[in-house]
Amino acid sequence: MYDVVLLTLGSERDAPGGCGSGGACCGGATAADTAPTSQTDTGQTSTGQTNAGQTDTGQASTGQAKTDRTNAGQGNTGQADAEQCATERPRVPVLACADALNARGARVETVTARSDAEIDAVLARLDGPARPDGLTWPDPDSKTRLVVATASDGQLRAVLRRLVKRYAPAPSKRPADLPGNRTLPDLPPVAVLPLDPARGGTHRDLAAQLGLPRDPAAVAAAVLDGTPRRLDLLRNDGGSVTLDGALLGAADDAGRPLHWRARVEVDDTILTDGAEPLLACAVGNAGGYATLDDVTLLTAPDPADGQVEVAVAVPVVVRSAWGRKRVRLEVRRARGRAVSVLPREGKVPYLDDGVEGELTRKRSWWIEPGAWAVWSI
Repeated sequence: MYDVVLLTLGSERDAPGGCGSGGACCGGATAADTAPTSQTDTGQTSTGQTNAGQTDTGQASTGQAKTDRTNAGQGNTGQADAEQCATERPRVPVLACADALNARGARVETVTARSDAEIDAVLARLDGPARPDGLTWPDPDSKTRLVVATASDGQLRAVLRRLVKRYAPAPSKRPADLPGNRTLPDLPPVAVLPLDPARGGTHRDLAAQLGLPRDPAAVAAAVLDGTPRRLDLLRNDGGSVTLDGALLGAADDAGRPLHWRARVEVDDTILTDGAEPLLACAVGNAGGYATLDDVTLLTAPDPADGQVEVAVAVPVVVRSAWGRKRVRLEVRRARGRAVSVLPREGKVPYLDDGVEGELTRKRSWWIEPGAWAVWSI
């Protein structure tokens, strides 16, 4: 039977409130929870405001990981949220998933990680045998399976970033057995346990887009009985990864989109050279940023087709037959293996997997076909 690690990220910078409930840990954000930080990898979704100096770290400062060996019957789902937060116990969905896994005979451990080092300590359990070339490589036959309890896509991305950091070889140490269209091996599959069922409704997070189970018992079944579903991964030259997509642009306090300029290229196609104003640019692996208000940006984003879809929204002034001027929105699209965005002036706010940032220099994304995987039935 498998060893299963239920991993939760436990920092306010991983999700508002740390516990993943939004606001403060037990609801109701405090001033400390809502104050901007200099480093963040959260799941916030505001396109109008960003914090300068963000470095997409994904993790909080150091701290001790909270680890519990979970046995059958321990998941007391009747406890109040306040008590859970006070004792730093896992949230109810995590306990319910642990109970379901224990009932099937799995050996379950719950871990709350508050730093990159603590995430890395969990991921080390997925390492394969030593290789002659000295590279750290995932074990394709591992008896340890990982469940990531996520309050946002940003939290899931934070774990994937550490997987990439762990297993991607330096260009000078690229092994001969690595596929020619990839810079890293097949990453170990992860199971996704959404902590907020509401995100499967009006807000379609990545788990909802992929049709992954949200019920803890169903997630447990996918871990033990499912098969890996391989998905594309976007890497970028800023050292991070993108699972769903990125949306560049911003709006003023009244909700009106602000104009900005950038050169946007997809492989050999230039969508805009930077001379004309833009309202938005979507970089899509999946469909989280396929639409903006009532405008369709991406038409067919597919996280398993080996391509990235990119769209720019350009306001164009046209004249009617009566000579009157009006503005229409022109959407230009392209698909390919890589995309680059070079801002022409100032800072360009963006959301990347729900994480806010500001683009001040050229940023390039490239596709890694089938690089990561989720447990799915």
